[in-house]
Amino acid sequence: MKPIQKEDLSQEIFDIYDEYVHSKINRRDFVNKLSVYAVGGLTVSAIMGYLLPNYAAATRFKMDDDRLFAEYVEYDSPKGAGKMRGLLTRPAGITDKMPGVLVVHENRGLNPYIEDTAHQAALDGFIALAPDALTPFGGYPGNDDEGRTLQAKRDREEMLQDFIAGYEMLKAHPGCSGKVGVVGFCFGGWIANMMAAKVPTLPAAVPFYGGQASAEDVPGINAALQLHYAALDTRVNAGWPDYEEALKANNKNYEVHFYPDANHGFHNHSTPRYDKQAAELAWGRTIAFFRDKLS
Repeated sequence: MKPIQKEDLSQEIFDIYDEYVHSKINRRDFVNKLSVYAVGGLTVSAIMGYLLPNYAAATRFKMDDDRLFAEYVEYDSPKGAGKMRGLLTRPAGITDKMPGVLVVHENRGLNPYIEDTAHQAALDGFIALAPDALTPFGGYPGNDDEGRTLQAKRDREEMLQDFIAGYEMLKAHPGCSGKVGVVGFCFGGWIANMMAAKVPTLPAAVPFYGGQASAEDVPGINAALQLHYAALDTRVNAGWPDYEEALKANNKNYEVHFYPDANHGFHNHSTPRYDKQAAELAWGRTIAFFRDKLS
């Protein structure tokens, strides 16, 4: 059987995958729903194999990349979770202080895709910290299914405080200028929105397809926002009109970008939801935004 191509799959299959990775349905329901589309030579196992992340093939950077100085660091959790762990990465050979970027993972812990994103931020001229909210369970377990299960056991508000503590740690790092922005994806997009509302000193936040802050939280936003949404992501996009109304009513500094024909997760280069054109455009906008707001 020839390898599956993106165009072989209907949008409904990507919507079912979105339900699965956001714990709206369990694995059995995921398989059952996919079975409807196992026709014309396609099998359920082939479709699943195509949809699930392939980190081995997609990983772009290694810890020993000579362009980077990368290490795992620890900092204190403010909510009694003990030590938090994260990837700290910055350009090699640069001694000047540089602005920082906190990179916040999805709903499954610090996986190789998010580590890649932190390394890319470093190559773009920032000192980047990517914390792992699964540290209390020993860290990202090596696969996303188990990672989602573990992360669901943690309280969202406690994780928010752990990421805020990571922001404070990065802000105080001797290699950082003291100006730190946050970029987050999916769950991390919600964290970015909430950090904008809860951290008065935060200069800039870039949520990618993340849940929005409530109207009650919007008045607390001091950060400039750059928001990225996938046009096909009806689940997350449903919250945007109310969020925009609240941002406008409170005269907040924001810009928003929608990417046509893109699915939730379009920036994640390890899955077929990846949209190269949209991802590169969105990341270019992100870096330009941080360079402007963190200077």
